[in-house]
Amino acid sequence: MTHDTGFLDTTRTFYDAIAEDYSDRFRSVLADAPLDRALMGAFAELVGPDGEVADLGCGPGQVTAHLASLGLRVFGLDLSASMLAIARRENPGLRFEQGSMLELDLPDGALAGAVSWYSSIHTPWERLPDFFAEVRRVLAPGGHLLLAFQVGDEALRVDRPFGHPVTLDYERRRPERMAELLERAGFTVLSRTVRVQEAETSSKVPQACLIARR
Repeated sequence: MTHDTGFLDTTRTFYDAIAEDYSDRFRSVLADAPLDRALMGAFAELVGPDGEVADLGCGPGQVTAHLASLGLRVFGLDLSASMLAIARRENPGLRFEQGSMLELDLPDGALAGAVSWYSSIHTPWERLPDFFAEVRRVLAPGGHLLLAFQVGDEALRVDRPFGHPVTLDYERRRPERMAELLERAGFTVLSRTVRVQEAETSSKVPQACLIARR
């Protein structure tokens, strides 16, 4: 079966256009998110310092850098060359690679952990099983996945962000349905957290975070 991959080109074009503005806007996002940092800390403890971790859809690298500060051997991967240029500039000691998280250039069982921090939100629902299968393939037995996304039933269309002539849909998902897809892919869901955003942020959309083990 031939799958439509046009969404990858659309996503790449969108983030190439807004990379510098996006990086400036969200530069301190983790500093203002103690609950996010706590979840990443729990993930880091589960994974441990020995195996390699991939930050899939790393953007400008803030999450990659934070995971590295927790003692993980982590590298970032992203579609957008412009995002990767920022990540490398801001984090010269870390490794960043260009690629698709649907086709990872990694051998089976290569990773101890994988992170998809709001990066699956541009993947169509019908392609999520492919994504989860690919993550499971590259995780070693007992490896962990950290998956974050906004909760909801309707996509948010972002049109002309920061004045750039690009548009992209940000899909919102139901945690119970995402957990079901993970379990069908062969994961065991260890944690399912749903919360409102911190008061300091403008968004009041509930946020979900799942931790699953291969």
